[in-house]
Amino acid sequence: MRFDLTDLRLFEAAVRAGSISGGAERMHMALASASARVSGMEAALGTALLTRSRRGVEPTAAGRALLHHARTITAQVEQMRGELLSFSSGLKGEIRMLSNTAGLVELVPAALRVFLASHPGVDIDLEERTSAEIVEAVSAGTAEFGVIAATADLAELETRALGVDRLVAVTASASALAARSEIGFAELIGEPFVGLAGGALTDHLARQAGRLGRRIAYRVRLRSFDAVARLVEAGIGVGVLPLAAVERYGSPHLATLRLSDGWADRHLVVCAKSLAGLSMHARLLIDELERQGASPRDLSG
Repeated sequence: MRFDLTDLRLFEAAVRAGSISGGAERMHMALASASARVSGMEAALGTALLTRSRRGVEPTAAGRALLHHARTITAQVEQMRGELLSFSSGLKGEIRMLSNTAGLVELVPAALRVFLASHPGVDIDLEERTSAEIVEAVSAGTAEFGVIAATADLAELETRALGVDRLVAVTASASALAARSEIGFAELIGEPFVGLAGGALTDHLARQAGRLGRRIAYRVRLRSFDAVARLVEAGIGVGVLPLAAVERYGSPHLATLRLSDGWADRHLVVCAKSLAGLSMHARLLIDELERQGASPRDLSG
């Protein structure tokens, strides 16, 4: 079965025109040549594709199936042609993306540096939000895609793995815990906590506490990582934050301890309604994000 694009376009044109002659005219093809092509497709398939009458032609059941695939294939070819031609004049477009803190510190800047150097005609609209807010925005269509922690409720979104976001325990540098380099969550949970007012991280910690038959005793809940870090370094309580957020905060009065629990390494993913349905430049940026995907880092590194 060897159909070429001309065969498929001719068949689609004939069905649209309601006659082989009309299809041949639209394709700027001689009627005899068009008839031979349609007959050749039918012979190759071993079944009729068109029902012929004085009023013209109509697709058979097999013809309707072929028509569906012909439209899909020709549309994909046109999309491919348009995307490839855009490279000759420089890729142009705009990407609307969101990222959580860990992605914005660890992953996104390096990917953007490489991507924008190769595609200077593309503009990036980037905003930092929590993973839960990103899922909501992408689901609502106000952003093309987002970089989030895989522990977030992903609803019906598609995902693609990028890297790992390490969670760490934080305490005031003047506290007794500050002398330690590592702690288990089962021990940490006995301390008063400062945390976030909802979101993927809060839900993640609540699940881990539940597995221990415990509840986290929050003294204060806040809206941002930086706000949590400020109150922890003031001695209000301990907290669990992404390592990237702690490093960005960069306070000498905040001590960082490795969490010994395996779940402390959260996976970062890209989420979108349909990864295949994203614009070409969005897909290229996601490819670069994947290449830049960071491995888990030690606290010393």
